Amino acid sequence: MGFSPGHPAYRGRFAPSPTGPMHFGSLIAALASCLEARVRNGEWLVRMEDVDHSRCQSGADSQILNALEAFGFAWDGEVLRQTKRNAHYQAALDQLKAKGVVFPCVCTRKELSDSVMALDGGQRYPGTCRHGLPEGKAARLWRLAVTDESIACDDAIQGRLAQNLARDVGDFVLLRADGLFAYQLAVVVDDAGQGITDIVRGADLLASTPRQIYLQRCLGLPTPAYAHLPMVVNAAGEKLSKQTRATPIDHAQPVPALIAALTLLGQAPPADLAGSSIADIWVWAIQHWKLSQVPHQMRLMAPDYSRYS
Repeated sequence: MGFSPGHPAYRGRFAPSPTGPMHFGSLIAALASCLEARVRNGEWLVRMEDVDHSRCQSGADSQILNALEAFGFAWDGEVLRQTKRNAHYQAALDQLKAKGVVFPCVCTRKELSDSVMALDGGQRYPGTCRHGLPEGKAARLWRLAVTDESIACDDAIQGRLAQNLARDVGDFVLLRADGLFAYQLAVVVDDAGQGITDIVRGADLLASTPRQIYLQRCLGLPTPAYAHLPMVVNAAGEKLSKQTRATPIDHAQPVPALIAALTLLGQAPPADLAGSSIADIWVWAIQHWKLSQVPHQMRLMAPDYSRYS
Protein backbone atom coordinates (compact mmCIF):
# COMPACT_ATOMS: atom_id res chain seq x y z
CA MET A 1 0.00 0.00 0.00
CA GLY A 2 2.99 2.33 0.33
CA PHE A 3 4.90 4.42 -2.16
CA SER A 4 6.49 2.61 -5.09
CA PRO A 5 10.09 3.19 -6.14
CA GLY A 6 10.50 5.50 -9.12
CA HIS A 7 7.61 7.82 -8.31
CA PRO A 8 8.28 11.52 -8.97
CA ALA A 9 8.82 13.93 -6.11
CA TYR A 10 5.31 15.28 -6.67
CA ARG A 11 2.27 13.17 -7.46
CA GLY A 12 -1.23 14.65 -7.33
CA ARG A 13 -4.67 13.38 -8.23
CA PHE A 14 -8.25 14.25 -9.15
CA ALA A 15 -10.69 11.82 -7.56
CA PRO A 16 -14.32 12.46 -8.54
CA SER A 17 -17.25 10.31 -7.48
CA PRO A 18 -19.14 9.28 -10.65
CA THR A 19 -22.57 10.27 -9.37
CA GLY A 20 -23.29 12.49 -12.37
CA PRO A 21 -21.66 14.66 -15.07
CA MET A 22 -18.87 17.10 -14.25
CA HIS A 23 -20.03 20.52 -13.05
CA PHE A 24 -18.14 23.77 -12.46
CA GLY A 25 -17.12 22.80 -8.91
CA SER A 26 -15.53 19.61 -10.24
CA LEU A 27 -13.71 21.63 -12.90
CA ILE A 28 -12.21 23.88 -10.21
CA ALA A 29 -10.81 20.86 -8.33
CA ALA A 30 -9.51 19.21 -11.50
CA LEU A 31 -7.90 22.37 -12.83
CA ALA A 32 -6.16 23.41 -9.60
CA SER A 33 -4.87 19.92 -8.84
CA CYS A 34 -3.61 19.43 -12.41
CA LEU A 35 -1.92 22.83 -12.66
CA GLU A 36 -0.18 22.38 -9.31
CA ALA A 37 1.15 19.00 -10.45
CA ARG A 38 2.39 20.37 -13.78
CA VAL A 39 4.06 23.42 -12.23
CA ARG A 40 5.81 21.12 -9.75
CA ASN A 41 7.02 18.86 -12.60
CA GLY A 42 5.00 16.02 -11.16
CA GLU A 43 2.40 13.50 -12.24
CA TRP A 44 -1.37 13.96 -12.15
CA LEU A 45 -3.57 10.90 -11.76
CA VAL A 46 -7.32 10.38 -12.11
CA ARG A 47 -9.20 8.06 -9.75
CA MET A 48 -12.89 7.18 -9.80
CA GLU A 49 -14.07 7.11 -6.20
CA ASP A 50 -16.91 4.68 -6.80
CA VAL A 51 -16.51 2.65 -3.60
CA ASP A 52 -20.11 3.60 -2.74
CA HIS A 53 -21.48 2.19 -5.96
CA SER A 54 -25.04 2.59 -4.69
CA ARG A 55 -24.68 6.36 -5.34
CA CYS A 56 -22.95 6.07 -8.71
CA GLN A 57 -24.75 6.82 -11.96
CA SER A 58 -24.33 4.48 -14.90
CA GLY A 59 -22.06 6.04 -17.52
CA ALA A 60 -21.03 8.97 -15.31
CA ASP A 61 -17.41 7.83 -15.22
CA SER A 62 -17.18 7.98 -19.02
CA GLN A 63 -18.91 11.37 -19.02
CA ILE A 64 -16.33 12.73 -16.58
CA LEU A 65 -13.38 11.39 -18.57
CA ASN A 66 -14.83 12.75 -21.81
CA ALA A 67 -15.30 16.15 -20.17
CA LEU A 68 -11.69 16.18 -18.97
CA GLU A 69 -10.45 15.42 -22.48
CA ALA A 70 -12.72 18.09 -24.00
CA PHE A 71 -11.27 20.66 -21.59
CA GLY A 72 -7.69 19.76 -22.48
CA PHE A 73 -6.73 17.68 -19.46
CA ALA A 74 -4.19 14.88 -19.85
CA TRP A 75 -3.61 12.48 -16.96
CA ASP A 76 -0.77 10.11 -16.25
CA GLY A 77 -1.25 6.36 -16.20
CA GLU A 78 -4.49 4.39 -16.05
CA VAL A 79 -7.63 5.54 -14.27
CA LEU A 80 -7.93 3.75 -10.93
CA ARG A 81 -11.41 2.54 -9.93
CA GLN A 82 -12.20 1.83 -6.30
CA THR A 83 -14.66 -0.93 -7.17
CA LYS A 84 -11.61 -2.99 -8.22
CA ARG A 85 -9.79 -2.39 -4.92
CA ASN A 86 -11.80 -4.24 -2.26
CA ALA A 87 -8.98 -6.70 -1.56
CA HIS A 88 -6.68 -3.80 -0.64
CA TYR A 89 -9.28 -2.27 1.68
CA GLN A 90 -9.87 -5.64 3.35
CA ALA A 91 -6.13 -6.08 3.86
CA ALA A 92 -5.96 -2.68 5.58
CA LEU A 93 -8.93 -3.53 7.81
CA ASP A 94 -7.31 -6.87 8.71
CA GLN A 95 -4.12 -5.01 9.62
CA LEU A 96 -6.08 -2.73 11.95
CA LYS A 97 -7.88 -5.71 13.47
CA ALA A 98 -4.52 -7.35 14.20
CA LYS A 99 -3.42 -4.14 15.96
CA GLY A 100 -6.61 -4.10 18.04
CA VAL A 101 -7.59 -0.55 17.06
CA VAL A 102 -10.95 -1.37 15.43
CA PHE A 103 -14.09 -2.86 16.90
CA PRO A 104 -17.41 -4.31 15.69
CA CYS A 105 -20.53 -2.21 16.22
CA VAL A 106 -24.29 -2.85 16.19
CA CYS A 107 -25.49 0.76 16.31
CA THR A 108 -27.89 2.03 13.66
CA ARG A 109 -28.24 5.63 12.52
CA LYS A 110 -31.63 5.77 14.22
CA GLU A 111 -30.07 4.69 17.51
CA LEU A 112 -27.46 7.45 17.17
CA SER A 113 -29.94 10.15 16.15
CA ASP A 114 -29.90 11.72 19.62
CA SER A 115 -26.10 11.88 19.75
CA VAL A 116 -24.16 15.15 19.62
CA MET A 117 -23.57 16.51 16.11
CA ALA A 118 -20.13 15.90 14.63
CA LEU A 119 -18.21 18.52 12.63
CA ASP A 120 -19.25 17.01 9.29
CA GLY A 121 -22.95 17.19 10.07
CA GLY A 122 -23.29 13.54 11.13
CA GLN A 123 -23.72 12.18 14.63
CA ARG A 124 -20.72 11.90 16.94
CA TYR A 125 -20.34 8.28 17.95
CA PRO A 126 -20.75 7.97 21.76
CA GLY A 127 -18.66 4.79 22.13
CA THR A 128 -21.58 2.40 22.72
CA CYS A 129 -19.86 -0.74 21.40
CA ARG A 130 -16.25 0.23 22.02
CA HIS A 131 -15.85 -2.23 24.92
CA GLY A 132 -17.98 -5.05 23.55
CA LEU A 133 -21.24 -5.81 21.78
CA PRO A 134 -24.54 -5.87 23.67
CA GLU A 135 -25.56 -9.42 24.56
CA GLY A 136 -27.41 -11.24 21.82
CA LYS A 137 -26.57 -8.75 19.06
CA ALA A 138 -24.42 -9.38 16.00
CA ALA A 139 -21.96 -6.90 14.51
CA ARG A 140 -23.28 -4.72 11.67
CA LEU A 141 -20.18 -2.67 10.90
CA TRP A 142 -16.61 -1.90 12.01
CA ARG A 143 -15.28 1.32 13.54
CA LEU A 144 -11.81 2.72 14.18
CA ALA A 145 -11.25 3.62 17.83
CA VAL A 146 -9.89 7.17 18.04
CA THR A 147 -7.73 8.68 20.77
CA ASP A 148 -8.34 11.82 22.81
CA GLU A 149 -5.68 13.95 21.14
CA SER A 150 -5.44 16.80 18.66
CA ILE A 151 -4.73 15.85 15.05
CA ALA A 152 -3.28 18.82 13.19
CA CYS A 153 -2.05 19.75 9.73
CA ASP A 154 -0.97 22.91 7.94
CA ASP A 155 -3.15 23.32 4.88
CA ALA A 156 -1.48 25.24 2.04
CA ILE A 157 -4.63 27.34 1.47
CA GLN A 158 -6.78 27.23 4.61
CA GLY A 159 -3.95 27.36 7.15
CA ARG A 160 -3.65 25.46 10.42
CA LEU A 161 -6.28 22.81 11.06
CA ALA A 162 -6.60 20.95 14.36
CA GLN A 163 -9.29 18.52 15.43
CA ASN A 164 -9.84 16.31 18.45
CA LEU A 165 -11.44 13.24 16.93
CA ALA A 166 -12.78 11.87 20.22
CA ARG A 167 -14.54 15.16 20.95
CA ASP A 168 -15.51 16.25 17.43
CA VAL A 169 -16.22 13.02 15.52
CA GLY A 170 -16.00 9.89 17.65
CA ASP A 171 -14.98 6.41 16.51
CA PHE A 172 -15.68 6.38 12.77
CA VAL A 173 -16.86 3.69 10.37
CA LEU A 174 -14.46 1.75 8.14
CA LEU A 175 -16.78 -1.07 6.99
CA ARG A 176 -20.44 -0.16 6.61
CA ALA A 177 -23.50 -2.19 7.53
CA ASP A 178 -24.26 -2.75 3.83
CA GLY A 179 -20.88 -4.43 3.37
CA LEU A 180 -19.26 -1.51 1.54
CA PHE A 181 -15.95 -0.07 2.68
CA ALA A 182 -16.21 3.50 3.92
CA TYR A 183 -14.79 6.45 1.99
CA GLN A 184 -12.27 7.30 4.74
CA LEU A 185 -10.60 3.89 4.51
CA ALA A 186 -10.69 3.70 0.72
CA VAL A 187 -9.20 7.14 0.13
CA VAL A 188 -6.34 6.57 2.58
CA VAL A 189 -5.46 3.18 1.11
CA ASP A 190 -5.64 4.47 -2.47
CA ASP A 191 -3.63 7.65 -1.85
CA ALA A 192 -0.85 5.52 -0.39
CA GLY A 193 -1.15 2.84 -3.07
CA GLN A 194 -0.84 5.44 -5.83
CA GLY A 195 2.03 7.24 -4.13
CA ILE A 196 0.14 10.51 -3.82
CA THR A 197 2.38 13.16 -2.26
CA ASP A 198 0.06 16.19 -2.47
CA ILE A 199 -3.72 16.48 -2.36
CA VAL A 200 -5.48 19.52 -3.83
CA ARG A 201 -9.24 19.21 -3.36
CA GLY A 202 -12.36 21.07 -2.24
CA ALA A 203 -12.85 22.54 1.23
CA ASP A 204 -15.94 20.36 1.69
CA LEU A 205 -13.46 17.59 2.57
CA LEU A 206 -11.43 19.67 5.01
CA ALA A 207 -13.19 18.22 8.07
CA SER A 208 -12.31 14.70 6.88
CA THR A 209 -8.58 15.39 6.75
CA PRO A 210 -7.78 14.75 10.46
CA ARG A 211 -9.57 11.39 10.26
CA GLN A 212 -7.51 10.46 7.23
CA ILE A 213 -4.27 11.57 8.87
CA TYR A 214 -5.12 9.50 11.97
CA LEU A 215 -5.91 6.47 9.83
CA GLN A 216 -2.65 6.92 7.90
CA ARG A 217 -0.78 6.83 11.20
CA CYS A 218 -2.62 3.71 12.34
CA LEU A 219 -1.68 1.95 9.08
CA GLY A 220 1.90 3.23 9.07
CA LEU A 221 1.36 5.19 5.84
CA PRO A 222 2.86 8.54 4.81
CA THR A 223 0.77 11.70 5.12
CA PRO A 224 0.50 13.79 1.93
CA ALA A 225 0.55 17.58 1.91
CA TYR A 226 -2.95 19.11 1.72
CA ALA A 227 -4.43 22.17 0.01
CA HIS A 228 -8.20 22.70 0.25
CA LEU A 229 -9.75 24.92 -2.40
CA PRO A 230 -12.75 27.18 -1.76
CA MET A 231 -15.97 25.25 -2.23
CA VAL A 232 -18.06 26.52 -5.16
CA VAL A 233 -21.67 27.15 -4.12
CA ASN A 234 -24.90 28.19 -5.80
CA ALA A 235 -27.03 31.24 -4.99
CA ALA A 236 -28.58 29.39 -2.04
CA GLY A 237 -25.11 28.73 -0.57
CA GLU A 238 -25.27 25.03 -1.41
CA LYS A 239 -22.27 23.10 -2.72
CA LEU A 240 -22.56 22.39 -6.44
CA SER A 241 -23.50 18.71 -6.79
CA LYS A 242 -25.94 16.33 -8.39
CA GLN A 243 -28.19 16.75 -5.33
CA THR A 244 -28.35 20.53 -5.81
CA ARG A 245 -28.93 20.10 -9.56
CA ALA A 246 -25.67 21.68 -10.63
CA THR A 247 -25.52 22.36 -14.36
CA PRO A 248 -23.02 20.11 -16.20
CA ILE A 249 -20.13 21.91 -17.88
CA ASP A 250 -20.53 22.28 -21.65
CA HIS A 251 -18.07 20.08 -23.58
CA ALA A 252 -18.72 22.05 -26.74
CA GLN A 253 -17.67 25.39 -25.21
CA PRO A 254 -14.81 24.72 -22.78
CA VAL A 255 -13.04 28.09 -23.08
CA PRO A 256 -15.50 30.26 -21.08
CA ALA A 257 -15.58 27.77 -18.19
CA LEU A 258 -11.77 27.47 -18.15
CA ILE A 259 -11.34 31.25 -18.05
CA ALA A 260 -13.96 31.55 -15.32
CA ALA A 261 -12.26 28.79 -13.31
CA LEU A 262 -8.86 30.47 -13.56
CA THR A 263 -10.45 33.77 -12.50
CA LEU A 264 -12.23 32.22 -9.51
CA LEU A 265 -8.94 30.60 -8.51
CA GLY A 266 -7.31 34.03 -8.30
CA GLN A 267 -5.03 33.66 -11.32
CA ALA A 268 -6.28 36.83 -13.12
CA PRO A 269 -6.16 35.66 -16.75
CA PRO A 270 -5.97 38.58 -19.24
CA ALA A 271 -9.15 39.48 -21.12
CA ASP A 272 -7.72 38.52 -24.51
CA LEU A 273 -7.12 34.95 -23.31
CA ALA A 274 -10.84 34.30 -23.80
CA GLY A 275 -10.22 34.37 -27.55
CA SER A 276 -7.46 31.77 -27.39
CA SER A 277 -7.47 28.04 -28.07
CA ILE A 278 -7.66 25.49 -25.28
CA ALA A 279 -3.99 24.62 -25.86
CA ASP A 280 -2.95 28.27 -25.51
CA ILE A 281 -5.00 28.66 -22.34
CA TRP A 282 -3.20 25.68 -20.82
CA VAL A 283 0.19 27.09 -21.80
CA TRP A 284 -0.69 30.42 -20.14
CA ALA A 285 -2.15 28.70 -17.06
CA ILE A 286 0.91 26.53 -16.45
CA GLN A 287 3.25 29.49 -16.92
CA HIS A 288 1.32 31.70 -14.48
CA TRP A 289 -0.18 29.27 -11.95
CA LYS A 290 0.43 30.17 -8.29
CA LEU A 291 -1.30 28.23 -5.53
CA SER A 292 -0.60 31.16 -3.20
CA GLN A 293 -3.05 33.30 -5.21
CA VAL A 294 -6.02 31.00 -4.59
CA PRO A 295 -8.54 32.75 -2.30
CA HIS A 296 -8.50 31.56 1.31
CA GLN A 297 -12.28 31.59 1.68
CA MET A 298 -14.08 28.34 2.41
CA ARG A 299 -16.85 29.18 -0.10
CA LEU A 300 -17.06 31.09 -3.39
CA MET A 301 -20.13 31.80 -5.51
CA ALA A 302 -20.28 30.04 -8.87
CA PRO A 303 -19.78 32.65 -11.62
CA ASP A 304 -21.88 33.29 -14.70
CA TYR A 305 -19.19 32.28 -17.16
CA SER A 306 -21.26 33.06 -20.25
CA ARG A 307 -19.68 36.54 -20.10
CA TYR A 308 -16.34 34.97 -21.07
CA SER A 309 -17.81 33.68 -24.35
